[in-house]
Amino acid sequence: MNTTIAFDTHAYVKKLRDAGVDERQAEIQAEALVALVEDRLATKQDIFTLKRDLADVEANLRRDIKELDVKIEAVRADLKRDMEATKLEMRRDVESAKADTVKWTAGMFAAQTALIIGSMFAVMKMNQPSSFPPGYHTQPVQEMRLPAPAPTPTTPAQPPVSQVR
Repeated sequence: MNTTIAFDTHAYVKKLRDAGVDERQAEIQAEALVALVEDRLATKQDIFTLKRDLADVEANLRRDIKELDVKIEAVRADLKRDMEATKLEMRRDVESAKADTVKWTAGMFAAQTALIIGSMFAVMKMNQPSSFPPGYHTQPVQEMRLPAPAPTPTTPAQPPVSQVR
């Protein structure tokens, strides 16, 4: 609050003196009033400066808000793009799991079918009448081999080891 307010202290002292106040007291009151007005009272210039400062702050805040809006939109777009990519990945994973489930189910169905058919053939074979009478079992045939012939000596017999020395 640099600017001073135009205050006629002489006229103020004169009015107080005409009202019966001692001249020294009137001067002290005038000085105190001037000091109070200069220290505490805002001038038009002070208010104008404050308005200009507030306008600057408001402009800066609006600019910052716009920048934040742009950043928020960029983050929102990134998040949306990431969510779409995640959805596609999840769909691929689900489709892959479906295909694996179908493969396993088909494989198990084929294995069960083969097991059932094999069991049916085994039961059918067991139920066929045998050509042998009941209680007659043939022994398995054992192959009979002749022992191998002894080698014929074509070389002279060697003397025993104890006689060589």
